[in-house]
Amino acid sequence: MRTWPSPQIPQVPGRGGEVHVLDSATGRLVPAASGPVGRMYVCGITPYDATHIGHAATYIAFDLLHRAWLDSGLLVEHASNVTDVDDPLLERAQQTGVRWEDLAADQSALFAEDMTALGVIPPHTYLGAVETIPLVVEAVSGMVHRGQAYRVPAEDGTGGGDATSGDVYADLAAVPDAPPISDLDREQSLALFSERGGDPDRPGKRDALDPALWRSERPGEPSWDGGPLGPGRPGWHVECTVIARHSLGDQVDVQGGGRDLLFPHHQMSTAHSVALGAHAPRVHVHAGMVGLDGEKMSKSKGNLVLVSALRDAGVDPMAVRLAVLAHHYRSDWEWTDGVLDQARDRLTRWRTALSGNGGPDAGTTVEAVRAALTDDLDAPAALAAVDTWVDAALSIGGEVEGAPGVMARAIDALLGVRM
Repeated sequence: MRTWPSPQIPQVPGRGGEVHVLDSATGRLVPAASGPVGRMYVCGITPYDATHIGHAATYIAFDLLHRAWLDSGLLVEHASNVTDVDDPLLERAQQTGVRWEDLAADQSALFAEDMTALGVIPPHTYLGAVETIPLVVEAVSGMVHRGQAYRVPAEDGTGGGDATSGDVYADLAAVPDAPPISDLDREQSLALFSERGGDPDRPGKRDALDPALWRSERPGEPSWDGGPLGPGRPGWHVECTVIARHSLGDQVDVQGGGRDLLFPHHQMSTAHSVALGAHAPRVHVHAGMVGLDGEKMSKSKGNLVLVSALRDAGVDPMAVRLAVLAHHYRSDWEWTDGVLDQARDRLTRWRTALSGNGGPDAGTTVEAVRAALTDDLDAPAALAAVDTWVDAALSIGGEVEGAPGVMARAIDALLGVRM
């Protein structure tokens, strides 16, 4: 899978501090990295539609973490995926009369264009589900061999029809050491599992919450050689698990994504990691949901504000980024025309203040931005610090030669906003 070009990160005087983030599993503020290398896995897109503001908010959040880690002197290993074969993609392709491969390729390319425009640093390892199927087959076969997974005959009788063929499910009870990352009760878990792609009512499962690892071949669906698993395709949760372990090793510092991935996706992928002999991710970090007209913005509902549509309408991508950064990454918020207008005004004021050769001293402001980002990626506080400098520059000026240049480089490097 081809990623997008990396933006140039300017050098800023000084160095940031240790970054702390809120761990979704414990509710505590903890160091985001445990050593000199920050290892981060951020779940990628299922490319059946274009990038909306909710996607942008999630990837900008983890881009802030990437930038804050770099500013603190850490090396960064960042991995992500593209779920380029899955039920929603196949369904959309059938609805639109497009080959699913073409739909996935087109939307993946558009996502890359949007991320480039928004200044998001690309992951170092970027893999699609299809290209990692051999790794998934190896992992799932091992789980079956160790008694951590089991067969369920396909409901229509295809893929076999007895207990030695058919679909493969993870036996969650066989991995008791997997830590919980949500506080949902059984009833809540079943409801969300069903809502978010699970099949709690599937006959033959040992537990309603056991997730699919390998879907056996069905007529009219794409499938691949699964070796001992038989022809079929991978489940969603194990795909991310395998890519994360292959890319980052047995210990991931941060597993991240939108809050709607906390359960079941991150809970299940954590269990799979433990089953495969890896450690559970040290920290789980989740971005809030972006709404439109009172509802969460989502592809399934179709209530989307697309980044590409905003770009086509002539909106500066840096204004879009500032609109996102005006909200704390963990907060739920609503996209409105007013939010975008405020971001446009802010961008204009910042660029005006930075256009001169002199201005107020930048050092204190740069450190305030750094301090905000190390405190759970508090982008609104960072923006407020820049606003204070901008207000002073526009109202009373300043005599420090080169201060606007320092500010511009800091805003670019730390916040990803190109001036």
